Amino acid sequence: MEIRAATVLPARREPIELHTADGLTLVGELAQPLDRPPVATLVTLHPLPTHGGFMDSHVYKKAANRLPALADLAVLRFNTRGTSSERGTSEGAFDGGEGERYDVAAALEYAEFNDLPRVWVVGWSFGTELALKWAHDPLVEGAILLSPPLHRATDADLDAWAEFGRPLVALVPEFDDYLRPDEAKARFARVPQAEVIGVEGAKHLWVGETYVRIVLNEIVKRVNPAAAPLPTEI
Repeated sequence: MEIRAATVLPARREPIELHTADGLTLVGELAQPLDRPPVATLVTLHPLPTHGGFMDSHVYKKAANRLPALADLAVLRFNTRGTSSERGTSEGAFDGGEGERYDVAAALEYAEFNDLPRVWVVGWSFGTELALKWAHDPLVEGAILLSPPLHRATDADLDAWAEFGRPLVALVPEFDDYLRPDEAKARFARVPQAEVIGVEGAKHLWVGETYVRIVLNEIVKRVNPAAAPLPTEI
């Protein structure tokens, strides 16, 4: 059977709640391999909620649908404050990336409390800003950035990540609306351990199965290389 956009592979999927230090309850889902423990964990940070981003943004939904079965990964998705999806609405209100520091911390605390292994943060668009600004946590093994705009995240945030020292991988679409590969390489040059990968033909939203597969393969190559490349049929 070919793996298609709508394919949902077997996994243990459970609704979760995250509790922030400033008193909010956030809704989410944790997907894990069906009959074995995960080898690593993706904590996902979604695109801008004021422009339609949420925990079900398609790359993350497909990651949760496929990667527990294909790559033995746990995938934690959640709605940041004030964001709604089919799972429900997280308490609070969008705060432009500032109050969301508590949302990132709550997700990482959940992973730590529940003994989820080898945590990598995956940010997409606005989520990359949250990763760069607020994911400097000893629990985090590295971060993967999808379509980083480097709008809210400043050179000071990049310098902080450089000092943090953990791996940083940026997947930058050739036709991105905000930051394209050449400029991204220049901006990320201040992070010695950063790897910038330009993706030919891709756009900011990674629409199309071709680009989803590229993203998921690049994630798996870093987080569980033994499972790469991902199969296209099962």
